[in-house]
Amino acid sequence: MTSRRVGLLLVSSAVIVVLAAWLSSNRPTTRPTLAGQPVMQGFDKGILNSVTEIRLSKGDGSKTTLKKGNNDWSVGEREYPADSGKVRKLLLDLAALNVVEEKTSIAQNYPALGVEDPTSDKATGTRVDAVTPSKTYSLIIGKSAGAKSGYVRVASAPQSLLAAPLISVDADPRHWLDKAVMDIGQERVKEFAVKPAEGPGYTASRPNKDTSDFAVADIPKGRKLSSPTAADPIAGSLGSVSLDDVQKAAAPGAVHTVFTTFDGLKIDVAGRKDGSKTLVTFTPTSTDPATEAEAKTLEARLKGWEFEIPGYKYDGIFRPLEELLEKPPEKGGKKAPAGGPPPGLPPGLQGIQGLPPGMQLPGPGK
Repeated sequence: MTSRRVGLLLVSSAVIVVLAAWLSSNRPTTRPTLAGQPVMQGFDKGILNSVTEIRLSKGDGSKTTLKKGNNDWSVGEREYPADSGKVRKLLLDLAALNVVEEKTSIAQNYPALGVEDPTSDKATGTRVDAVTPSKTYSLIIGKSAGAKSGYVRVASAPQSLLAAPLISVDADPRHWLDKAVMDIGQERVKEFAVKPAEGPGYTASRPNKDTSDFAVADIPKGRKLSSPTAADPIAGSLGSVSLDDVQKAAAPGAVHTVFTTFDGLKIDVAGRKDGSKTLVTFTPTSTDPATEAEAKTLEARLKGWEFEIPGYKYDGIFRPLEELLEKPPEKGGKKAPAGGPPPGLPPGLQGIQGLPPGMQLPGPGK
């Protein structure tokens, strides 16, 4: 092999090496996907106990501040205990939130997913700020994408994401309140007294727990209960009482129902209406050592608060006496059924339901 041919081979080899290096350096790199990674880096189960506050806000101005106390959570806008189980679930879901798929990073497309900044009343997403001593983790929760996932975006980051599990949040403080107010079963109630603002009051009682129906006193003369069980639902109206909202007690109730149990617990329920709201307060006392501690526990939790409860529950607690009684007969006796023959028809004409215009029936004896 001549020296010239060797030189050509060396030059060719060098060109191939340089070309390979150039192609390698200009090959497009595959961007690593975020799928499977946590949405909020560093926010995991290990730091949940260090969260001291959770702020929820929407573009329409609604907001909720959940504050961690020494023993439990409270709703700052009401200064009332929060549903701690619901708060805990939110924290666990945020810690478990993983990326399913990356979505748009173009701000103009955010509204389609509901992940735009909630600074205008047109924004549909909810911003969640979880505050710890060292850092605040902020996330915008947008629309759902099904039963198991939804769209989110870490606040201040351009990339929106499809993530699981699905997180549903509401910035209305009412939805974070501890709903349970009172749960005294009918089996405990011995008697109750209803004292309306107007009209007659009444009492109902039973001698022992084995007697199921409540006997009503003070029934007007000539009237009677619609059924032996008519008053029983009132005795059970303190079971599973839950609130729709709560506020500091502002005005005295206009109506009262006082419940007394066989073991000496007494609950005075006062009620009033404010527009469409049906509001009640509870005053628990005890006449027996067996229920003194229960009365004090209830008083500590209920005193000073006015609870908005569902209208049907309110009506069940303060039922007027008239609703328990059988309807009196109409004056003048019973009316003939609609469409029936007029009274006084002679025999043989009772089946006649109508007459041609201008025709009259003969009177009796004609």
